[in-house]
Amino acid sequence: MLRWFRFFSVWPLWALHAMGWLGGWLAWALSPTYRRRFLDNIQQAGLGWRTVLGAVGQAGCMSAELPRLWLGRPAPVQWAEDQAAAQAYAAGKGVLFLTPHMGCFEITAQALASRFGGDHGPLTVLYRPSRHAGLGAVMDVARNRPGLEAVPTTLAGVRQLIKALRSGHAVGLLPDQVPPDGMGQWAPFFGKPAYTMTLAARLAAQTGAQVVLIWGERLSWGRGFRLHTQTLGHDLSADLDVAVVQINQAMEQLILTCPQQYLWGYARYKSPRQDS
Repeated sequence: MLRWFRFFSVWPLWALHAMGWLGGWLAWALSPTYRRRFLDNIQQAGLGWRTVLGAVGQAGCMSAELPRLWLGRPAPVQWAEDQAAAQAYAAGKGVLFLTPHMGCFEITAQALASRFGGDHGPLTVLYRPSRHAGLGAVMDVARNRPGLEAVPTTLAGVRQLIKALRSGHAVGLLPDQVPPDGMGQWAPFFGKPAYTMTLAARLAAQTGAQVVLIWGERLSWGRGFRLHTQTLGHDLSADLDVAVVQINQAMEQLILTCPQQYLWGYARYKSPRQDS
């Protein structure tokens, strides 16, 4: 698999996105389960089909761009604004970056590491090791780079996140990812109970880290990506149950700013898996 990733890593971004766009629609056409979940999710969010039509192709783009982002030359990146991130770093209490499955979340980590890593230390991100040996080898090569450290979804990985924040560094999480059983709680997401990680709220409470929302907008015609950051707008509640709901609400609001780039086919409402 590493060989194929290296082959596609030299392709121009526009070609990868074109291939991915077609792949996204092919998946839509061939998988009734995927279509049903996609439509159910947008209906739950109160959105119409025309509003999110572009998300079908964008899901394919997300997969097709990975070889370039992981193994190829740096993709073009621009910042719509970085004030929220800069101010959070300047506070010196650690920064907790939260992004949903929206746009290109791989580029957010790389862009943060490139822009702030030299002055503020590495960004630590949590990832779930692949059960596919070939993909796991690619991830091992790609995700650890200067200014960026990837740690697994294990107790040791969580300890590294806490250590990074207490050292004044930054951590990146996808809080709309369904955690393993016992690592989350049921909380409303677009009005429907979804098993939601408590890790983000716990990290903020334990370390006093500044919470910043970030997402990477995928620009058309392979022009690269635009990074958006903003503050949470309020402090997280000291009550864990309330804080988890607040984070879900923040993710909802962020998603609704650009629903065409959210991964609506993600099984957000599934039951948590048993972690062995």
